[in-house]
Amino acid sequence: MNEFSKYKVFLRLVVFPLIFLFGGCAGAPPSSGTFAKPEITNESEKSLSQSQTQENEILASKRPIIELSKDILFKIIVAEVAAQRGKIETSTKYYLDLARVTLDPAIIERATRIAVYARNDEASYEAAKLWVDIEPKNPDPHQVLTVMYLRQNNLDEALQHLEVILEVSDGDFDQKLWMVANFLGSEKDKSMVIRLMERLMTNHMNDVDALYTYAHVSSRIGDIERAESLFERILELKPENEAATMAYVYLLKSKGDMNKALNWLETILKDRDESFNLRMTYARLLTDAKRFDEARKQFKLLYSKKPDNTDLIYALGLISLQQNQPLESEKYFKRLIELKKYVFDANYYLGRIAEEKNEFDKANNFYFNVQGGENYYDALIRISLIFAKQGNIEEALTNIRSIEKPKDVNRNILIQAEAEILIGEERFEEALDVFNVAIERDSHPDLLYSRAMLAEKINRFDILESDLMSIIEKDPNNATALNALGYTLADRGERLEDAYNYIKRAYKLSPRDFYILDSMGWVLYRLGRLDESIDFLQKALDLRNDPEVAAHLGEVHWVMGNKKAAKIVWETALQDTPADDRLLKVIERFRP
Repeated sequence: MNEFSKYKVFLRLVVFPLIFLFGGCAGAPPSSGTFAKPEITNESEKSLSQSQTQENEILASKRPIIELSKDILFKIIVAEVAAQRGKIETSTKYYLDLARVTLDPAIIERATRIAVYARNDEASYEAAKLWVDIEPKNPDPHQVLTVMYLRQNNLDEALQHLEVILEVSDGDFDQKLWMVANFLGSEKDKSMVIRLMERLMTNHMNDVDALYTYAHVSSRIGDIERAESLFERILELKPENEAATMAYVYLLKSKGDMNKALNWLETILKDRDESFNLRMTYARLLTDAKRFDEARKQFKLLYSKKPDNTDLIYALGLISLQQNQPLESEKYFKRLIELKKYVFDANYYLGRIAEEKNEFDKANNFYFNVQGGENYYDALIRISLIFAKQGNIEEALTNIRSIEKPKDVNRNILIQAEAEILIGEERFEEALDVFNVAIERDSHPDLLYSRAMLAEKINRFDILESDLMSIIEKDPNNATALNALGYTLADRGERLEDAYNYIKRAYKLSPRDFYILDSMGWVLYRLGRLDESIDFLQKALDLRNDPEVAAHLGEVHWVMGNKKAAKIVWETALQDTPADDRLLKVIERFRP
């Protein structure tokens, strides 16, 4: 083996495996590939991998023959170890020195990427200049130089390198253009970015790649109107481009114009009925818009074409569950288990379906099979709650206490679940102790709120007010806490002006919240502002046919002398909830 071969093999062994090894380390910079990688499909990843392998082979054949001296070996090791230990400036210094001495494209590329990662503009500029001299048609160094010249306020040079990227990129909205858009969109000086893009567009007004880059940059810097206009121009020039269509649709969604996004897709699909990606996007947007019947129809159309597509099967399982079609949902989730995809999620939802049917043992079997995923802790909790429903309280408590509490939000959920089991058995003091111990360690707002609700049950208003005030002091815009404190005061008939002010603040933050509308109606009733009270309570009842709101609204009608209206409200509510204790007590009080 000659020295050149030894050198190439050594660099592969030292540089690439080392970086691969600590790719998950926060202190290590990226070793290869793009600087800012967009989401890509598995097929794209496969294509990219093959392309990069070919590029690496070509690169290896073009690399200079350099003797692997002790000095080079030492610097490579120091640079990589420094990167591994998070000493990025040291790594940058050694790799930049290696780049100058060896002029090896692999080392120069590595030096550039580390310098960019280190946010060292001077080193990034020098390394990228070396790189572009050796590989003038590689868009990556041009990307770095575009940004470096932009930061130097040198629009002419920045434009020159941006033009090269457009020239060498190929395919619809090449990944290199995504990189440029991401890089430029992250720049602090937004005005310079816009000036650069305006200069670029002077000669590219009909170039969809340039327009797409400009649109994406505009979106990244928050200029949504400009981005929308640019996407519309792209689709005039190239209406068949799905990437632009979907980017445009999601831009409309992000700005809150869901109806326009849906209408656009409906029109497009009339001419491109066979487009799987566009119809999938349409179905997902319908789901987001809570138009579940229409969404389900679209998912069904897609399913008829691709019955083993697990994303579709999962979506149909969820939407069937949402539409209270458990048998249909069950079929889809069982199919996912057969296909060995979404296994944890499928078991979780099958458990929920079984639990709704009171098939508790069956539900627990499904929950036990949820060994990971976002529903993992909820599955563990539901096992305990099922034990409680079956009357096995001590087993429920033992089970939930045996679960190792994580440090994230799931810790709070586990604590709340344990307290819920105790509250269900009216073991209030024990539940209070659970909250006290947990809050002493971490006074999280969720735990404070839960303890406040428990305090209301045991008539400990001092704890309730203290906990809710603690939440409000830390988060003055917490509408839930403001509403809870205001409603409690109003319901107790105490400090009604304070109660009104708390609820008013909550109402300004969330004017269509059902609970807040009910609270506002109730406090206005307590203040004697009966006509206003009726308006708010009726709005709340229109949003949700809730027995407590019906009890409140009926009471106000009765006090105002409109007993017929009160009876209609109460009798209507009794049809749905004939055993509701709050409703029955109010009716008994006014109609003995």
